Amino acid sequence: MSSAAENGDAAPGKQNEEKTYKKTASSAIKGAIQLGIGYTVGNLTSKPDRDVLMQDFYVVESVFLPSEGSNLTPAHHYPDFRFKTYAPLAFRYFRELFGIKPDDYLYSICSEPLIELSNPGASGSLFFVTSDDEFIIKTVQHKEAEFLQKLLPGYYMNLNQNPRTLLPKFYGLYCMQSGGINIRIVVMNNVLPRSMRMHFTYDLKGSTYKRRASRKEREKSNPTFKDLDFLQDMHEGLYFDTETYNALMKTLQRDCRVLESFKIMDYSLLLGIHILDHSLKEKEEENSQNVPDAKRSGMQKVLYSTAMESIQGPGKPGDGIITENPDTMGGIPAKSHKGEKLLLFMGIIDILQSYRLMKKLEHSWKALVYDGDTVSVHRPSFYADRFLKFMNSRVFKKIQALKASPSKKRCNSIAALKATSQEIVSSISQEWKDEKRDLLTEGQSFSSLDEEALGSRHRPDLVPSTPSLFEAASLATTISSSSLYVDEHCPHDRTALYSNSKGLPSSSTFTLEEGTIYLTSEPNALEAQDDNASVLDVYL
Repeated sequence: MSSAAENGDAAPGKQNEEKTYKKTASSAIKGAIQLGIGYTVGNLTSKPDRDVLMQDFYVVESVFLPSEGSNLTPAHHYPDFRFKTYAPLAFRYFRELFGIKPDDYLYSICSEPLIELSNPGASGSLFFVTSDDEFIIKTVQHKEAEFLQKLLPGYYMNLNQNPRTLLPKFYGLYCMQSGGINIRIVVMNNVLPRSMRMHFTYDLKGSTYKRRASRKEREKSNPTFKDLDFLQDMHEGLYFDTETYNALMKTLQRDCRVLESFKIMDYSLLLGIHILDHSLKEKEEENSQNVPDAKRSGMQKVLYSTAMESIQGPGKPGDGIITENPDTMGGIPAKSHKGEKLLLFMGIIDILQSYRLMKKLEHSWKALVYDGDTVSVHRPSFYADRFLKFMNSRVFKKIQALKASPSKKRCNSIAALKATSQEIVSSISQEWKDEKRDLLTEGQSFSSLDEEALGSRHRPDLVPSTPSLFEAASLATTISSSSLYVDEHCPHDRTALYSNSKGLPSSSTFTLEEGTIYLTSEPNALEAQDDNASVLDVYL
């Protein structure tokens, strides 16, 4: 694809001004990458498949490619160079794990010229993307390449345990040597597909110290904004359904713990936002103008690693969005605070920064002039917690269920009041039954102590420890005749519940009027005679 990238990744007005990296033209770097990867991957197909061993992570293969060619290498019009491949068998395993066949890998990288992208960060690295949008090729520094090589055994273990990850997916690590200059490159997955326009792009770290896009960056057609810009533009955050939100946060938590275990910090979440409502007219124009791209998209696998697959994995029900509508390119559906339908593309980037001595000194120096907890460079554990807190509370949010209407609340409150009242009445009745049973049982046991009780009457100095048989029977009769009735003098706005100690009512009636329970009963003759009965008021 020779046209400029839609996301502003390529600068169409500066195509004649070729970039240089370590005094090497970018065209020479692109040509050497294609020649070197074409040779090494083709040579690797002759090696049989086997399990990855520990020593495979430290193997480095080298081949010399002169400009005039040799028996093993083709001729080319670039300066002579040596091409090194790090851990070829290990990276072959990684590519197979992500479903990338050797032929597809070679076709994507070597079939058409690589497209150079503008530098979205401050690292000074060069970025290239394959013509089919599948892979990103980035130049890295010597320390980053060395750190990645040391990281490979742990990276291998993590992928085996958890293939669903938003961490970068590394497909190859190479080095080109020419004229005493070493140019190291890494091949990764493409987080933001160029065929899907990103209306907003953010690089989020969870820090606020100088985390705002520069004036030069804002002048680009599609700039990459930062944390403070997101808080200003999307102050309400991005909303997901419950299942998607839980899957996303679980993936982020797992990835951050892995990075923390490797003592990695200063990483970012690259977030691309595609607004579906704004893209209807744009898609119609693109379909009418870009006829050749239709063929390419038909052959494309909608990226080997999509955002939706990274949080849900292949074969999950959520992937139906991808298969049913390939135009989504594997984006995660979401909504803005305005109710706009969105597709989100995301991935964790820049994970090759370990908390070494220079980073510790950088944090100490920045902490002297600014709040140390807000600067981007921090110890890995604090960085991971701050990163997750920012994503969980400020960036990603869960759609809350609708609240019940007032009418439903009233109905529910009346039903709840009725159920609660019945519970209280039934519990009081059950207590009376238990007391009756216990006292009757005690009354029967008093017969054995009757002689002692009667004998104590002739001894004024002795006080019986238990009542007499006659007193126990009278007490049992009194408790068994407890009753419930409503006082006639009690106002209707509240209901008084009385406990009488003389008789059991012949009948009682419960009524429910406007959320209040009324209890009416007919007292027996014994209750009518005793006006001085003790009462216990219980208000519902």
